[in-house]
Amino acid sequence: MTTTAGTAGTAAPAGTAAPAATGQDLLYSEVEDDLRASVRALLADRCPHTAVLARCEGDEPHDPALWSALAADLGAAGLAVPEERGGHGASWRETAVVMEELGRSAAPVPFLGSAVLAAAALLGCDPRRQEAAELLAGVASGTTAAALAVGFSTAPGAEFPCTVRADDAGALTGRVTAVADAPAAQVLLVPAIGPDGPGLYAVDAAGAGVSTAVPPALDLTRRIGHLDLDGAAGRLLAGPDRARAALERALLTGAGMLASEQLGLAEWCLEETVRHVRGRTQFGRPVGSFQALKHRLADLWLEVVSARAAARSAADALASDAPDADVAVAVAQSYCADVAVHAAEECVQLHGGIGMTWEHPAHLYLKRAKADQIALGTPGRHRARLAGLVGLPPV
Repeated sequence: MTTTAGTAGTAAPAGTAAPAATGQDLLYSEVEDDLRASVRALLADRCPHTAVLARCEGDEPHDPALWSALAADLGAAGLAVPEERGGHGASWRETAVVMEELGRSAAPVPFLGSAVLAAAALLGCDPRRQEAAELLAGVASGTTAAALAVGFSTAPGAEFPCTVRADDAGALTGRVTAVADAPAAQVLLVPAIGPDGPGLYAVDAAGAGVSTAVPPALDLTRRIGHLDLDGAAGRLLAGPDRARAALERALLTGAGMLASEQLGLAEWCLEETVRHVRGRTQFGRPVGSFQALKHRLADLWLEVVSARAAARSAADALASDAPDADVAVAVAQSYCADVAVHAAEECVQLHGGIGMTWEHPAHLYLKRAKADQIALGTPGRHRARLAGLVGLPPV
């Protein structure tokens, strides 16, 4: 499907040039289809639901072997990073395809925290700064897992965080709560207020003065961490001239990519529910033949199709660095988050008693959908931001 902005049949005023047509191609390319097939095959082989459930019962839900295969061997961590900076020179569209597949499998890997949030923040740093360049190359190659040290609920457009302070020597002191994928990270990217103003610093997660507490999380497949820094050695990646913009771009990109994860999650829930009601019989008939269930699933299908358009629009806008990318991301997040929750709720309910059991993976998707709903801004927060971006007056 190709959407084109503009008004057909409207002539430009005399003496003026007609506006150039602009458009978005929301179809998946052949390269993206091939990438999807590779990622799905890897996850089907290395990340079955039985393995995910078994990990959730232990103390280490993160799967290092799967992360290495996905990020390093398959090269998914560097898709959006230019080749000259150590990546594969694709775009956020391809990264969004990976996010869709990770959402479909509820994979316990730190892709969002490292390959999206951290990578986007590092792309906003000065490429001439050696520390930032080397760290970005490590993240892109999958050999280094990084986490952006901001609260997971922080939305694009939020104020620069001021809970961490840096002294003249770069020693960081402060606390950051609910950092996504922090327990799996080797390097932390910490926004802090330094002597000259806002800055972005790299801190070794296992270094002196750094402690990470892992609280119980609703989403069992994506752990968060509370970070306490007490004189931790920080290496400056971006000063006041770049730190704010780098953080804002990372949050915007993260929110846009999260919409693709929510899309993949919703698609799995819909497909699994349809499969179940077609095979489950009652009164000698498949329960999926009952009109009430047909209507519910048809409504959900329409929501998922709309979510796909919104998520693809956000991914394309980020990939092309479109001037209205913030609008596209706000639309995607304000819609896709609720669709994912609705799809997961219907999946649990329409599976009947089995949907309530630990052995069935439906609860993993419901928990991730609910956790994602407040991640990087709630739908209400994005709707309010969208109203400001397009000039809608407050109600």
